[in-house]
Amino acid sequence: MNLDNSNQNKTILIVDDEAPIRDMLRVALEMADYRCLEAADAQQAHSIIVDEKPNLILLDWMLPVTSGIELARRLKKDELTQSIPIIMLTAKGEEDNKIQGLEVGADDYITKPFSPRELVARLKAVLRRTNNAGIEEPIMIEDLCMDPISHVVTVNDQAIQMGPTEYRLLEFFLTHQDRVYTRSQLLDHVWGGNVYVEERTVDVHIRRLRKVLQIENYDRFIQTVRGTGYRFSTKLAIKA
Repeated sequence: MNLDNSNQNKTILIVDDEAPIRDMLRVALEMADYRCLEAADAQQAHSIIVDEKPNLILLDWMLPVTSGIELARRLKKDELTQSIPIIMLTAKGEEDNKIQGLEVGADDYITKPFSPRELVARLKAVLRRTNNAGIEEPIMIEDLCMDPISHVVTVNDQAIQMGPTEYRLLEFFLTHQDRVYTRSQLLDHVWGGNVYVEERTVDVHIRRLRKVLQIENYDRFIQTVRGTGYRFSTKLAIKA
């Protein structure tokens, strides 16, 4: 029995078009107490990544339509996914292939066939190197405080009530300050890649969030950028 509980909150996305390989990987990882998600192609994988924000991606090079190497390149160019570590799994064992995989941003490169024990050991090593357990410390903006552990937002130590979508919006803004995001980007990263709602939905929830933050005039930090979208900034805010 594995008594190490440190892996239980770690989610691994397995991306491989061969179901038997996904099954083998899932069994090995679940025995090591990891939570596993699976995708058979790059499009499915990207939707899961947007929705679930896995702690690590095991990515096969040879995928239908869009290759694993192209997906890795796309993920590493997006600031919202670039910090997720990637281990390439592939039958391509030539040195040039390894160099190409590492150059697009893969954190490790494992050639098939491999032993499940070696995979788990190397996966643990990558997670240690890139340990990005997420935000656990409270985020403070003047007297506004978001505690990501308790999911409580306070102003002057008084809890303020908001819906779950407004909470996720505020969390996204607080962790991605000073950059403009389009409505489409906010839908992807707050609502998720598999949720189909109109872009005007973003405006509705922005209005609700601003109303909640009117205490102490904190709504001034959520700024509309005409023709583009929204930005959260304390630097550019105009004090009332």
